Amino acid sequence: MSNSTVSRPARVAQEIRRTLSQMLLREAKDPRFQRINITDCKVSKDLSIVRVHFALIGHNESDPEVQDALNALEKAKGFFRTELGKKLRLRIVPDIRFFYDNVPEHAQHIENLINKALNS
Repeated sequence: MSNSTVSRPARVAQEIRRTLSQMLLREAKDPRFQRINITDCKVSKDLSIVRVHFALIGHNESDPEVQDALNALEKAKGFFRTELGKKLRLRIVPDIRFFYDNVPEHAQHIENLINKALNS
């Protein structure tokens, strides 16, 4: 699909995901960010809100480290918005909302169930 057929919110979401991932790895000072993987970003049609989905490598939703990581992301939200505004040169920087992505967990669980059924 060429860029001209992809909606502006989808293009902005792609750029935010790429930029946030780089920032977490290279620029953010908090060591908790090193294990965070940005799995998806969705931007509202009016570009005012971005829903950032993340996974925490080696953890599942019920682990206290996940809530700790979410709290750290929320605390650094202002830093991320400021940097996104500079790097992406957006006129209006969307409000960032972080959500834990449990899809990889569910996929692993389903895969385990399938393997168990096949080996029975």
